Amino acid sequence: MATMVAEGAGDQAERLPMPSRNPLPLSASQEAQIRDIFHARVRKKCADEIKAFADCALGRTFTTSFACREPHRIMNSCMKAHATQEEQDAAREEWFAQRLERQRERERKARRKAEQEAFLREWWGLPEKDREAAQREMEKLKRGERVGGFPSRSRTSQLQGTQQRHAEEEGR
Repeated sequence: MATMVAEGAGDQAERLPMPSRNPLPLSASQEAQIRDIFHARVRKKCADEIKAFADCALGRTFTTSFACREPHRIMNSCMKAHATQEEQDAAREEWFAQRLERQRERERKARRKAEQEAFLREWWGLPEKDREAAQREMEKLKRGERVGGFPSRSRTSQLQGTQQRHAEEEGR
């Protein structure tokens, strides 16, 4: 897969390109991560308006809706203006671009967890963890994040069985 280099805040980061322009089926948690990025981008663009409303609302209770009507209207109109489909697409592209970074973070956490577990086993004199199990865990980490339409294991075996039946029927 080709890599892209994105220019950020003075540093270069390795990124994977977005698989396609068409929306891919993502899990609910992945869609929630994209929504979080989207909302953060919109809030960043309307930071001044949000700050003005927050300053107006500071120290008020139920009178906020009356006293801060104008800053609230300005804040909402700014957020509506920036909450566009293009911004949502940009958030989705940013999420896909951060796949390598998330994978490295998962691997780093898994290595740290394995080191801590090994230390505790040694400290308490517990038997060493099965090397095969540890190796399977590391292989699982290296598989990466699942994006898009990968069939489940049961589906692949069903597909293979169907293909074998079709081949047998054609051979008769």
